[in-house]
Amino acid sequence: MVKTLSTFALVLAIGGSALAQEYVKGEVTKVDVKQKKLTIKHEPLTNLDMPAMTMVFVVSEPSLLEKVKSGQAIEFTADRVNGRITVTGIK
Repeated sequence: MVKTLSTFALVLAIGGSALAQEYVKGEVTKVDVKQKKLTIKHEPLTNLDMPAMTMVFVVSEPSLLEKVKSGQAIEFTADRVNGRITVTGIK
């Protein structure tokens, strides 16, 4: 019973953190389709404990690259995926 409750609590904690992800404002400074990367000048990423900066991100889905171009203002989400900071959503 304790093991079951512990597992359930872990699932809720993981799921809750994914749901709590907020979109952050940024500006695309470079799109690298070949490498599947975006360079974004962004506001602080609180979920990753990162200050505002310009950095290169990989994208979780190559189709995200089709939504943006250099100089475009965006709102995006990012998270650690397989140890890499990754753009997971763009609107």
